Amino acid sequence: MNTFLAILTYFAYCFIIGAYTVKIIKYLKLPTHLRWELYPVIHEEKYAYGGSYFEKKEWWNEEKQKRYAKGILYLLKEYFTLGDYLTRNVLYWLGLFPWHIGFILIIAFHILCFFGALFMVLGFTISSGSPDLWGRILFYSILITGIVSFITGTVGSILIIINRIIDKSLRTYATPLNFLMYIFTLVVFISGLYSWYFIDPDMKEYREFWKGLITFHFVGVEVGTMVHIILFDLFLIYLLFTRSLHYITRLFAFFLIRWDDEPNRKGSELEKRLIKNLNQKVGWQGPHIGAGRSWNELARYDR
Repeated sequence: MNTFLAILTYFAYCFIIGAYTVKIIKYLKLPTHLRWELYPVIHEEKYAYGGSYFEKKEWWNEEKQKRYAKGILYLLKEYFTLGDYLTRNVLYWLGLFPWHIGFILIIAFHILCFFGALFMVLGFTISSGSPDLWGRILFYSILITGIVSFITGTVGSILIIINRIIDKSLRTYATPLNFLMYIFTLVVFISGLYSWYFIDPDMKEYREFWKGLITFHFVGVEVGTMVHIILFDLFLIYLLFTRSLHYITRLFAFFLIRWDDEPNRKGSELEKRLIKNLNQKVGWQGPHIGAGRSWNELARYDR
């Protein structure tokens, strides 16, 4: 069983890293997007008062200064507060927010367990009374992250399911796959909560398990902990086939669509990509569209 658990974990992490990498490369290779063209853009110098580089004379001849820190801070705020949901539907936010935080923290928990195990291999003691500062920091980081993720994730999953059932406006757009996702995450969080509370209050088994994965000396764990590890591995594999991919894709949506204001200068790489797009053939079958022609031809075609 030890070997099975190790192989499943290796596969789950390699699968999600490889699959997400393929997805990201695929998105980056897609044709150039249609931009929002809403100004001012968050990374502009005069964003605070609604200004834009269009205010400058011959702006196209100036090198643009982009301040990406503002965009990153904005996204971090959105990731950790879900402000849009709070302003639109407070009751839904009360379930979505803890579920969302639990989702983020459970990923962080398992990553921290890996680093805790890595430090153990390097000779550090990971405990509350460790003589090593990093040993104490990792111990409490793993413990707090795990406990908070299990509790908030459990509460959030339950509240989301209830909200989706009793709120007609939410129920209308809820699919069976939505409920499957919520129930699956609920089971994952509850299994982690059970393992911590009844079996492993110091989260020691997780560190030992990861140490075995790093050193290839696989160790056994209690049944409750094993169940959580298996469920979390399956959860990682399942993630790729859910809407949770937006945790990655929204970065592209903001930086490459919503906030992309790169001028289309003659001879630039952007112009080359746009020309390539315009030369693509239109495959629509509507009678008002000249199927078989390129976008460039249709734009110039005089009906």
